[in-house]
Amino acid sequence: MDFLRPASWEEALAAKAEHPTAVPIAGGTDVMVEINFDHRRPEYLLDLNRIGDLYEWEVGQDTVRLGASVPYSKIMESLRAELPGLALASHTVASPQIRNRGGVGGNLGTASPAGDAHPALLAAGAEVEVESVRGTRLIPIDEFYTGVKRNALAADELIKSVHIKKADGPQQYSKVGTRNAMVIAVCAFGLALHPSSRTVRTGIGSAAPTPVRAKAAEEFLNAALEEGGFWDNGKIITPSVAKQFAELCSGACNPIDDVRGTASYRRHAVGVMARRTLTWTWESYRGARRTTEGAA
Repeated sequence: MDFLRPASWEEALAAKAEHPTAVPIAGGTDVMVEINFDHRRPEYLLDLNRIGDLYEWEVGQDTVRLGASVPYSKIMESLRAELPGLALASHTVASPQIRNRGGVGGNLGTASPAGDAHPALLAAGAEVEVESVRGTRLIPIDEFYTGVKRNALAADELIKSVHIKKADGPQQYSKVGTRNAMVIAVCAFGLALHPSSRTVRTGIGSAAPTPVRAKAAEEFLNAALEEGGFWDNGKIITPSVAKQFAELCSGACNPIDDVRGTASYRRHAVGVMARRTLTWTWESYRGARRTTEGAA
């Protein structure tokens, strides 16, 4: 196994072009596990740790440009207001040591359906910035996952950053695991309210071959909130609406039985998380409305 260690982003792109099978490594929290268990034995490792640009982020007017190697701990510390769903997901990642090393780029590159960042990225609405010596492109998060641990990257492309819409409403994240830390998700669920567009987005992890959105559930809830005038009146969402939303989220799953949980349990758990996160986010939205109206 050869070790490539570029000193700049340009050198990294050149190395990836010359060695398309090279496996990028930054935090290494996924790659080293696979190598240590002999599940993977790449011909080349492409070390990206010296590339400072990957550890930077920029808060714009509407979006956050998050470098691929920004560690989860920094997201928790510095971007909680702009990216609340991703910050909550970051809290559930492994241990403090791994949160100080791992980043969203690694989750995307590995593309495991159990990656903790995926539901939050789907719910928030994100685009993945990838680059090669041929140029740069933005891949919508809905088009990024192509199969079990497969993504839309070309062989010569590297993930540079993720562009994530800044929160314009409450976001939540929930995860089921066999313990509170150092655990792969049995299943996970992300939810984001977008009052500016009067829409809701979801993200489901570890309950299908790829991370997915519950689009039928989103369409149902969007229609129910609009027809009931909920965005304007701020009323409590009726139990029947919450129940139907949860059932549709369960229906969006296509899980398997494995050592961490059964398919039926995953479907049930996703429904429970969907109902709970909807309750939490809507209560936050109602509270913000009351505060705004009181100030006025």
